[in-house]
Amino acid sequence: MANAVVAIVGRPNVGKSALFNRIVGARIAIVEGEPGVTRDRIYAQSEWDGRTFTLIDTGGIDLGAEEGFFALARRQAEIAVEEADVVLLVVDVRAGLVPADLEVAEALRRSNKPVLVVANKADDGNLALAASEFFALGLGEPIPVSAEHGRGIADLLDRLVVHLPSVAAEEDAGDDIRIAVIGRPNVGKSLLVNRLVGEERSIVTDVPGTTRDAIDTRIERDGVRFTFIDTAGIRRKNRIQHAVERYSVVRTLRAIDRSDVCLMLLDATELVTEQDKRIAGYAHEAGKAMVLVVNKWDLIEKDATTINRYEETIREQLGFLLYAPILFISAKTGQRVQNIFELAAYVADQHALRVPTGRLNEVLHEATFRRQPPTDKGRRLKIFYATQSGVKPPTFVLFVNEPKLMHYSYLRYIENQLRESFGFVGTPIVFRMRKRD
Repeated sequence: MANAVVAIVGRPNVGKSALFNRIVGARIAIVEGEPGVTRDRIYAQSEWDGRTFTLIDTGGIDLGAEEGFFALARRQAEIAVEEADVVLLVVDVRAGLVPADLEVAEALRRSNKPVLVVANKADDGNLALAASEFFALGLGEPIPVSAEHGRGIADLLDRLVVHLPSVAAEEDAGDDIRIAVIGRPNVGKSLLVNRLVGEERSIVTDVPGTTRDAIDTRIERDGVRFTFIDTAGIRRKNRIQHAVERYSVVRTLRAIDRSDVCLMLLDATELVTEQDKRIAGYAHEAGKAMVLVVNKWDLIEKDATTINRYEETIREQLGFLLYAPILFISAKTGQRVQNIFELAAYVADQHALRVPTGRLNEVLHEATFRRQPPTDKGRRLKIFYATQSGVKPPTFVLFVNEPKLMHYSYLRYIENQLRESFGFVGTPIVFRMRKRD
């Protein structure tokens, strides 16, 4: 069974993200002094008194919003409450009880979920006493806390674990294939994730940069567990005007760092831009497995040679990703989207592939026999033997007489020979030179 789920909700700008960060002990959610910053659900694992639970941070609930981001954030908060076993309703003790708090409390009562009222910003004793005003919400005794300073958090968690249902520990997620959906803004990342998971998990609009936070979604397909990470679109640095977007870029790069496979989305109507090269380059240098996913394929007029021409252009523009398979899809229509599961699982296996040392050196010996290593000033490179030192990405140590004699073109030749013999589809290969007399 899954962990118990705890959702943090409340009207905008009462300190929900600050409370989330305080509980999980890390700056995972965006914290910014303006309403409406957190617009998607953020998940994290936390533990208290031996109980592990999943904490969800949400956007502010504005029950009067009919359109725009506040309406979308409200819908995401409603979904979080539907998933939750316990709800933390955060209110602002400095602002006091306001009509919006009463409206949110009424909506939560209809959910029939256990609700704890968290009176945030109670930075001193007088403010803590003022929290009694929130008895009027009809949801029990308010718990005064200061998320910013950590005051009252232990008391809150003591109260929280009492309400958690008895559940078995969550299955070890170590075997999950972690997939980061990356790309510049407005290429269809959130729409693709929604199509893959079959539910409204990330906010989808046609406004670039809508997804500011990385969203983790765990699903199972044909016995294989996947964790999809929908990330914020990365803009060029000179276009990052807002501090919130700066947080999002860092978060996207971190999402790449903790992934096994990156789905690099390209826009079929624009193909490869300089920003696409930067994003893909970061994932490549991080050693991540990669699938190039060309979205919006439904918008392209096609003939018998269209795919070949597009593949040729992509290979020319992203020459460092020759190992990455290319998939043409439409997240909007669902065309070939389901192929992502099989392809991602395959490149994840290739990313973790380990080859026997004996067979590795046979291939290396044959390669050096067919094409002699380079020379410099009369001295020839000698490759004595090789071992595989790691996976994710596959990493090989070459024991040579002089590392400086290894030319880039010859190393590329060896890489191609390994790929021809063992595959390594969709994954970069790392080589390290070690001198041996």
